[in-house]
Amino acid sequence: MVEIVYPTAEKIIEYNVLALKIIKVKRADQPKILSHQRIISIIDDAKNAEGDIYDKAVVLIKGLIQKHPFASGNRRTAFVVTKEFLINNKKTFNIGDDPIQARAMQGIRENYYSDEEIKEWIKNGKIREFKR
Repeated sequence: MVEIVYPTAEKIIEYNVLALKIIKVKRADQPKILSHQRIISIIDDAKNAEGDIYDKAVVLIKGLIQKHPFASGNRRTAFVVTKEFLINNKKTFNIGDDPIQARAMQGIRENYYSDEEIKEWIKNGKIREFKR
């Protein structure tokens, strides 16, 4: 059995700093941790999740978006962390590096999509349009 490589809390914090430096959205964006424990909890949830590597990736991306462990850049950080998680485990991440994908991440934040839809999006880059 292949051992799965999970991100550490420190690595996720590094990605938040990086995401905020590279992808500026607001002037007020600052790398500030709201809850280190939430980050650890998200990692533990992914480790304990049933299913394949993509099911675990869904737990990571949803957890980082919905549990909001950072003051800024939670969705950007979730994107980078999930991509790196799959690449480190020799799997594909097929969501394009395109700002249009931010709408789907807004849908994840608002619990618009099922886990299966998010899994399909990560694997194949396709998801129904987010509408309020």
